[in-house]
Amino acid sequence: MAKAIADGKGFKLGVFASNCSSGLAVTKVPERWSGSWQDNLRLAKLADDAGIDFLLPAARWIGYGGETNFHESVLDPTTLAAGLLSHTSRIFVFSTVHTAFNHPIVVAKQLATVDQIGQGRAGINIVAGWNKPEYEAFGVDLPDSHDDRYALAQEWWDIVRKIWRATKPFDHDGRFFQLQHVEGLPKPYDRPLPVLNAGSSDQGREFAARNADFVFTIVGGPEDGEGIVRQVRAQARERYNRDTGVFTLAHVVCRPTRAEAEEYLRYYADENADWIAVDNLMRLQGLHAKSFTPQMLQTFRARFAAGHGSYPLIGTPDEITDQIECLHRAGFGGMTVSFVDYLAELEYFAQEVLPRLEDRGIRVRRPRSSP
Repeated sequence: MAKAIADGKGFKLGVFASNCSSGLAVTKVPERWSGSWQDNLRLAKLADDAGIDFLLPAARWIGYGGETNFHESVLDPTTLAAGLLSHTSRIFVFSTVHTAFNHPIVVAKQLATVDQIGQGRAGINIVAGWNKPEYEAFGVDLPDSHDDRYALAQEWWDIVRKIWRATKPFDHDGRFFQLQHVEGLPKPYDRPLPVLNAGSSDQGREFAARNADFVFTIVGGPEDGEGIVRQVRAQARERYNRDTGVFTLAHVVCRPTRAEAEEYLRYYADENADWIAVDNLMRLQGLHAKSFTPQMLQTFRARFAAGHGSYPLIGTPDEITDQIECLHRAGFGGMTVSFVDYLAELEYFAQEVLPRLEDRGIRVRRPRSSP
C-alpha cells in the first residue's frame, strides 16, 4: 500500500487545492468551492472510492485581495491530512510544508504521526517559499536569492530525513539551523514519505532532481512539457542517479458537449472572474516566483482566472481523455486536477473520464474502495 503512489504503474491523478476557498478558480460565482472541512471530507471519500490516487492540499496564510479575497480561508494541510487519512482507506494525502515557516523537528514529528494515522499513505510537498506578503506576515525576510531559499530548504530537508532515520540523538551545526541532542520517535509508518516538489525554476528543478519522487511543474501544454520531462528526468539520473516522475496540474471543465464546457468556462472565468485578485496573484508570481516565465505571465491571464495558471482541460469526456493521453505520451507520470465545484464535477469526471483512461491503458484498473 505505502508504495502504490510511486509504483510507476499507470498515470496518477490527484486533486489539488481543495482545502482552499475557491480552489484554483479565481471567480466570484456563488457555487465556487467552499474549502470547508465538511466538503473536503465528502470529497476525500468520493475520491478514495473513485480510484483517485492522491490529494494535494495547498498551504496559504493570507488572501490575494479582490472582491473575494481569493484564498482567504485555507485549511492547514498537515492537520487536514491527519483527518482525511483517518476517514479513507487507499488514497494518499500530501502535506504542503513551507520550509521557511515550519521548524524541521516539529515537521518530522507531525508527518511521522500523520503517516502512522494513514498507515503509510502520507506524503510531503516541500515549498521553499516565494510569496513576499506571507513572509511579511510571519516577520521573516524573503531572501533575494533563489539559491538561498533552496539552500535553506535543502538543509531543512536533510534534518527531517535524518530524524526519521537516526537511531540515536544527534547534533546539527549548519548554516541555517544549530541543533543539539535531536531525536525523533515515532518514525514514519514503513518508509520515508514520498516527496513532491514544485521545481519550475532552475534552482527548484535542481532541488527536485536531488530530493523529489515527483517533480510538480507548470507547462503550457504537451508540446513544451515533453522537453521539460526529458530535462528533469535526465538531470535526476545524471547528477544524482535517481529516477523521478514528473507531474503537472490542470483545471477541468468536463461537460457532455463542448459548447456546454466552453460556456461554463466563459461564465466563471471571464464574466465572473475576480480580476483584481487575478492581477494581484500574477503580480506576486511575476515578482517573487519562477514557476512561470515572463511570457507565460503575459499570455496566461485567462488561465489564472480559470485555474491559477494551470493547463486547461476543457471539453467532453472524450476530448479530455485525448488531452490527458497527450500529456501521458509527453512523458508525464501524472497530474492534478481542480474544479469550480469539486464534489459535483469530480463525480462526473470519475464516472466518464476514468473508465476511458483505463480502456486506453493509460491508467491501471484498480479495485475501488467499498462505499
